Amino acid sequence: MESVADRKKRVRKILRVLAKTFPDVKCPLNYSNPLELLVATILSAQCTDARVNMESPKIFAKYQTARDFAEAPREDLERLFKSCGTFRRKAIAVQEACRALAEHHNGEVPADIEVLSKLPGIGRKTANVVLGNAFGIPSIMVDTHVLRLSGRLGLASAHNVEKKYAAKVERELLEIVPKKDGTLFSHVVGALGRTICVARKPKCPECPVAVLCPYPEKTEG
Repeated sequence: MESVADRKKRVRKILRVLAKTFPDVKCPLNYSNPLELLVATILSAQCTDARVNMESPKIFAKYQTARDFAEAPREDLERLFKSCGTFRRKAIAVQEACRALAEHHNGEVPADIEVLSKLPGIGRKTANVVLGNAFGIPSIMVDTHVLRLSGRLGLASAHNVEKKYAAKVERELLEIVPKKDGTLFSHVVGALGRTICVARKPKCPECPVAVLCPYPEKTEG
């Protein structure tokens, strides 16, 4: 059983290797301010970042402030969000979040995890994406890739690496990932998950951190 201290050492080694492997990695969503990133992150749920980036320019050209989104006709938002999937639910989430911003935060996105994650339609993952990227506040973003790789790399309890346990995985990672490297960790692990440690048939022979990984089902090529 690996101790927390040993996991801390191992995660630092993993970070060093992945930072060299993916030196230019950044948030895959296009945005120019915190509000745009907030909306784009909501739209990215169960949708590819590439699709969101295709649709976001026309969305942000029409709606530029939280009040704009809050007062928009719901059917207009649904039409603009349609190609991003679950568009009705996303229209409600964006509108409710932006209404709260307009009414309680002067239309500004708060740079506070507790305040931000309690906004209607916003969870910790979305809040951490905004904080880590738009505000530069180190944050661990537990998306589907970070969730999966946290289990494979033995950085979180195996029984916690299901979507419903994302908050528990975040807490476990916060114990071992250096605070200043939270955003970097999320980006490089996410990059590894998208390119090499994929959900099915991970490319273990190509993995730069294979020697640091305890995953028992490694592929051999």
